[in-house]
Amino acid sequence: MSAHEKYEAVIGLEVHAQLLTKSKIFCGCSTKFGNSPNSNVCPVCLGMPGVLPVLNKQVVDYTIRMGLATHCTIAPKSIFARKNYFYPDLPKGYQISQYEEPICRNGNVDIELKDGTTQRIGITRIHMEEDAGKSIHDMDTDTLVDVNRCGVPLMEIVSEPEIRSAHEAYQYLYAIWQIVRYLGVCDGNMEEGSLRCDANISVRLKGETKFGTKTEVKNMNSFRNVERAIEYEIDRQIKLIEDGERIVQQTLLWDAAKNIIMPMRSKEEAHDYRYFPDPDLVPVVVEKEWINEIERSLPELPAQRRTRFTEQFGLPKYDAEILTQERPLADFFEETVGELAKKDPENYKTISNWMMTDVLRVVNDEKITLTDFPVTPSHLAAMVNLIADGTISGKIAKEVFEEMLTTKEHPKMIVEKKGLSQISDTGAIEREIEAILNKFQSEVTRFRSGEIKLMGFFVGETMKVMKGKANPKVVNEILKKKLEA
Repeated sequence: MSAHEKYEAVIGLEVHAQLLTKSKIFCGCSTKFGNSPNSNVCPVCLGMPGVLPVLNKQVVDYTIRMGLATHCTIAPKSIFARKNYFYPDLPKGYQISQYEEPICRNGNVDIELKDGTTQRIGITRIHMEEDAGKSIHDMDTDTLVDVNRCGVPLMEIVSEPEIRSAHEAYQYLYAIWQIVRYLGVCDGNMEEGSLRCDANISVRLKGETKFGTKTEVKNMNSFRNVERAIEYEIDRQIKLIEDGERIVQQTLLWDAAKNIIMPMRSKEEAHDYRYFPDPDLVPVVVEKEWINEIERSLPELPAQRRTRFTEQFGLPKYDAEILTQERPLADFFEETVGELAKKDPENYKTISNWMMTDVLRVVNDEKITLTDFPVTPSHLAAMVNLIADGTISGKIAKEVFEEMLTTKEHPKMIVEKKGLSQISDTGAIEREIEAILNKFQSEVTRFRSGEIKLMGFFVGETMKVMKGKANPKVVNEILKKKLEA
């Protein structure tokens, strides 16, 4: 048994999601990313003496939405607390957060493991808090501070220590990312810091129930970096234990460029935050009617939508996973299938194929959203209708699709204007096939001797002569009949 097989990891993730409100959590300042440093500020978020914070109701609404989507219990009363510590980018000298009485507790998220089974990961709590500012250390001068981010609303999602591998951590974080985006409460942009993840990691012998000494890993700004950093730290801890060394409880930083973890601060330097209820903020009271109203407004979530796509539309599991990655993509698919003339699994699969290949190719290459995509769902459905009724072939559809991207015209108009209609006249196709078989008599002989792969050659020659407009199904039927005669 290898060293890794003797141990199991115990991982808990703390995910901070920046909420998509236009103003900050306790004042009216803008939350817009990318504005000039220290321009989105006021006396409240700068912590000036005598100012009073006022809670942004939409922050509460968004946090409840996330709590309901992850099966949490919503507290009828929650309390804001002051988390005290000194740092240059924290003007007040404390951060307003929730501690003993958070707004959401005891939720869960289901993830899919590599073997296809489902694992349920518990959520300890979801609470509201304000963000700190940003210290800039990579300058030739002293450290600079941008306080634009001070007071930007955050939602912290804390998992139970039930994650057992880097892959499970990746899947859990991806599920959280999908849910916040489906709900419209966070844009999930990890590179800009709108979704941030810290990992608490320890290892122990398999079968052991006591937790090992944990470390906290920060500074992971992508799904892949989260997975790589956790894998690295698990390997590091196992090697230390196997070498008879002690694991030190400390905060670590992931260096993505070097693929290594570096120490940030040790346990001895860890903060005593001295939490106490914020005297300037009253308790947050949530009435049952408000919870019911939010619950009624929740969209269908990714997991439910994936299941429905396989059951209602007969899509393979892979297709359903791709199409439900993001809500606009799933909406585009459903709007398209709603416009189909003939609703059957074959046409649903055709739509799925077009979306997973051609539509996503253009979206990714052009770096646009589906809102800006030049082909509407109704036009895509109309094109698939033309394929289904035999007006055009799949090959001609590629040409039609490219024309639709440029002109935004209806596919039927493009087909008529460019004379792209498919030829299904059996007499015309048969005449061309007879001429081809007479021209390539040696190939006919070889086919009849057992070289059946030559069927593709005859189909290709027929399509070439008929400029790609012959109905492939009719071509294959006539060729088969004549070659096997």
